Amino acid sequence: MSHHWGYGPHNGPEHWHKDFPIAKGHRQSPVDIDTKAAAHDPALKPLTVSYEQVASRRILNNGHSFNVEFDDSQNTAVLKGGPLADTYRLVQFHFHWGSCDGQGSEHTVDQEKYAAELHLVHWNTKYGDFGTAVKQPDGLAVLGVFLKVGDAKPGLQKVVDALCSIKTKGKSAAFTGFDPCGLLPGCLDYWTYPGSLTTPPLLECVTWIVLREPISVSSEQINTFRQLSFNKEEEPGQLSTMQRRGGRCFAGGGLPVRND
Repeated sequence: MSHHWGYGPHNGPEHWHKDFPIAKGHRQSPVDIDTKAAAHDPALKPLTVSYEQVASRRILNNGHSFNVEFDDSQNTAVLKGGPLADTYRLVQFHFHWGSCDGQGSEHTVDQEKYAAELHLVHWNTKYGDFGTAVKQPDGLAVLGVFLKVGDAKPGLQKVVDALCSIKTKGKSAAFTGFDPCGLLPGCLDYWTYPGSLTTPPLLECVTWIVLREPISVSSEQINTFRQLSFNKEEEPGQLSTMQRRGGRCFAGGGLPVRND
């Protein structure tokens, strides 16, 4: 298995299938969300985000993006309800962005791109640990949040300020006391569909919950993301190849509950 994937012309998404054949699977992400085809499902439960006891640990430049990692040894930060039958623990979040403010999100809505996209990654507690969960079709739940350029997001500034300490690949720094609720919009209405990780190993283990309402961030905040140094091959943006829906249906949910 190759560990040299990236977003450049020679190791980008068009080449990932060579080392990860599942890239040609029927449940791959990201996708375009066709709002006209998305049906409201009255059977969906309210989405509950409980981050009140969250414990962030460190921030890491992994060579493709940066992760903010959390203590996931207990149910201190969980996602449940909505399309989820079980309780999912927050393990990390990361962002995807592009080379300019006009593109950067992995998912699109009616073919429209946002400046960036936040992924809050949770694993299904019934499997005991992240490594086991990621091998199961219902192992992960990823909460996706679109970022649009506008007013600065105060809840993002602590992350932005920490990036100067992890400018190069492999660098990490302690990052405690961060509340990810500050990165969520006021309304938690969402679209949901079964999909995959958007980066290798591309495992088809994700229940995607993409929030309809974007958050506003400043151009200066996103530009700080672009100043990070990743792999040697130039990577103008962290964008995966758009996948076909393959008959998958998008369900819409509302009446969210947020405990923060």
